[in-house]
Parts: sequence; C-alpha cells; structure tokens
Amino acid sequence: MTGYLKRLLRVLAAYQLPDIVSKFISLGLLPVYTHYIAPGGYGEAELLINGVIFTSIVVRFGIIEAFLRFYFSDEDPARRDALVRRAVAFLLLTTTAAVAVGAAAAGPLSTLILGHVGHATQLFLIALLGLWSFTNLELAYALLRIDERTRAYATAALINVLMTIAASVVLVVGLGLGARGLLLGNYGASTIVLLGLWWSYRHRLRQAPHARAGAEKLPVLMRFGLPTVPAEASVYALNIVDRFYIEHARGLTAVGVYSIAVRLAGIVVFTVRAFQYAWPPLAYSITDDAEASRLYGIVTTYYVLFSGWIVAGLALEGRWIVHLLTSNPGYYPAYKPLPWVALGWAMYGLFVVFLVIAGRSKVTTRNFPAAFAGLATNVLLLVLLVPRFGLTGAGIALCGSYVVMLGAMHFFTRGLFAVAFEWRRLAQIVLVVGGIAAAGDLLLPKGGFGGFVLRALAWLAIPAVLLLTRFPHREELARLRALARKRALRAGSAVSP
Repeated sequence: MTGYLKRLLRVLAAYQLPDIVSKFISLGLLPVYTHYIAPGGYGEAELLINGVIFTSIVVRFGIIEAFLRFYFSDEDPARRDALVRRAVAFLLLTTTAAVAVGAAAAGPLSTLILGHVGHATQLFLIALLGLWSFTNLELAYALLRIDERTRAYATAALINVLMTIAASVVLVVGLGLGARGLLLGNYGASTIVLLGLWWSYRHRLRQAPHARAGAEKLPVLMRFGLPTVPAEASVYALNIVDRFYIEHARGLTAVGVYSIAVRLAGIVVFTVRAFQYAWPPLAYSITDDAEASRLYGIVTTYYVLFSGWIVAGLALEGRWIVHLLTSNPGYYPAYKPLPWVALGWAMYGLFVVFLVIAGRSKVTTRNFPAAFAGLATNVLLLVLLVPRFGLTGAGIALCGSYVVMLGAMHFFTRGLFAVAFEWRRLAQIVLVVGGIAAAGDLLLPKGGFGGFVLRALAWLAIPAVLLLTRFPHREELARLRALARKRALRAGSAVSP
C-alpha cells in the first residue's frame, strides 16, 4: 500500500511542477494586475477564459478521451501514429470551423456575453484564438503524457507559463491593454508552444510513403468520446455558471471581485488538478479488488485531510491574504466568498474519486445525471442566495451543488464497486478542521497583526488536535516514527566529521 502512495506522489510531482510555478508567479503578480486592471476588466477576462474552456469541451467532441482510450488498445507503432494523425486532424478541423463561425458573428456574440463595453469585439476575437490554441494544445499535452515524456511535458508547460507571464506583464503594464493584454498574453504564448510541439512531433504527424496501417475509424472514436461530453460539460458549467449569473445580477465589477476569490483558491484548485491527473491511472492499475478498495478509502481520507486543512487556512486568513495580494481596494470584498469557493473546489476532488469508481466498473452513463443534478442545484441556489447574500451566496451555492452531486454519485456507484471508506476518520476531519475554522473565524479578531497571528496558530493547531484525538492509525504512526528516525540519522551523519 505504501508503494502505491509513493508512486502517486511521484506522478503528482512530475506533472504538476509547471502548475506550481504558474500559481506562485500568478499570485505574486496579482497586485500588479489588480492595480492596472479594474474589477470590471478582470470580470471581462474571467468570463471569456471560462467560456473558452467550456466551448473547448464541446468542440472537441470527446476525441481526446477516445484517443487516450484507443491508443493503449493497440501496440502497433504504425497504427498508433495513424491514430495520432486522425485525432490531430479532427481537432484541427473542428476548432478551425468553430473559430470561423465565431469570427463571422463576433459583434453580436461579444455584445451578448459582455454587453456594450469598450473593445468587446476585440476581446472576443482574442478569445477565439484561445479556443483554437487551448483545445489543440490539450491534445498535444496528452500525447506527451501517454508517451511518458515527463521532462518534455514539464519543459513545454514551463515555457508556456513563463512566456505567458512575460507577455502579460508587457501588454498589461507596459502597453496598458488591460483585459486584452491579459488574454493575448495567455493565448499568444499557448499558440507558440502548440506550434513548437507540432514541429517536434512532425515525424508522427507526417504519414510515411506507402504506409497502410490504419487507426480506429472516426465513428468508433465518436461512439466512445461523445457520451463523455455532456457529463464533462455539465461539471464545468457547474463551476462557471456562478460568474455568468453574477454578471447578469450584479455586473462585471462583481464578477471581477468574485474571480479574485477563485484565483486565491488556486492552491486548492492545484491540489484537485494534480489529483485529477495522477489518481485515475494509478487507481486503474490495481487489479486486486480488495486491495483497490482499501487504497481508494485511504487516498480519499488523505485527500480530505490535506484539502480541508488548506480550506481552513483560507477561511481563517482570507482577509489578510486578499489585502496582501490585491492593490485595489475594490477587490477587498473577495475575502467573503473565498472559503466557500475553496471548499467547493475541494469537493470536486471527491467527485474524481467517484468517477474512478464508475470507470473501474466501466459504467459511465451515470455520471451525467449526477453532474446535471449538481448543475441544476447550483442554478437554483444562485437565484435564491445571491440576491440576499451577494457573492458569499454564490460560494455557498457552489458548495451546495457539490453536496447534491456527490450524494448522487455515491448513490449511483455504491453497487458497482464497494470502497472501504474510512467514515469515522472522515467525520473526525470534518468536525475538527471545520470546527476550528468556524470557531476561529467567529471568535478571533478580524483585523490587525494580533488577529493574523492568533488565526495562524489556530490553523497550525489542527494537526495537533487530530493527533490528540487519535486520528492516525498505529501503522501510520509507526511509519512516521521510522521516517523521523531515518531523517535524524541522515542529519547526524551529515554533520559528523
């Protein structure tokens, strides 16, 4: 069991290094962006970025999911290359067609999404470039992952991050392009990296003379890929519908403020994304059902513990974090929805657990009803809570929708594969972590250096309280003691003459 957990951590590290760098640099530059971009402009960029990702899910028609599935079903290199060419060509065709249609109707579509704001059409056209580059780049990255070219993946992703940051700073700060600079820096860099990856894979994209090896026919790929689109689109819509509703109910400035809360919850998003990349391949590789049941339960416990501790820190220190990382007082109310947004994203990681359970049983038709139930709940709660509680209501609505979706997924998958969930320890995490976070936010000072220190101490006390309440298993304590002794011996040998 320990070997599987170490393997999970190695995969997390290999593929998430670029994301770590991106998150740290983005947070470091947040005071710069919030100084040069007003909340309304930030709201414009946020709506378009999320619209690009949602549209990307639709226009790729599940081809990336089908590509990953069928690539491993045939060990013939020639047929694999043929599948690569077919997937790349299909995605290039669909994205180019979507961009052409969008460009032809750029005026009315930009007004529909952004209203009558300055540069709306220009913003929309930049977003169309993003739709093309982002979607095709997802497939290029997928090819690097299935070939296990971890160094190439990390290099390409890091180049993308650094180019995006440099271009965004020049365009936003140097040229004063505001939201247009933010979007153009992002999608311009992605386009350059995509072209570079295509060039590096040119030998696989160019069919050899007289080659007869074929790939799976397009109808076969579509039969697998298309059913995944509604569920994936519903889940993503659940995560972005709040910003579109806020824009309708409260305007672009409110969207900009709420988007800062989403950005500051980025450490939770990073944890979820790392878990989403690393966990399914490992989970599917375990053939013994009894061993898989135990591991699924333990990994779920560790995920809830780690993500819950991060959410508690954001709940306790949110005011200070927002003030530190935003230079415009107009963004300061973002601390109110921050804990709820972070908690919602943390719950998405639990949804990944249930997706793996369904995937292990090869029953994916139940994903969409659960995802749609969560989306419908989110819309209903937004209508009920935002008028009364403002942006905080939107964060609560996100959490409520995930509660419904997780409950539905558990109901739909409980008969497929029995996971040994550690219900006692999960309840203990919720009570201890949630209790300290809630009590600290209600009882401790809400301002000043003293308040910051007291809340930090409350957050740091969470592991100690869990230890005192006998959260770890005996085997876990034994491994921790052995690890501590090993590190002590290494430290002693390092300082000895």
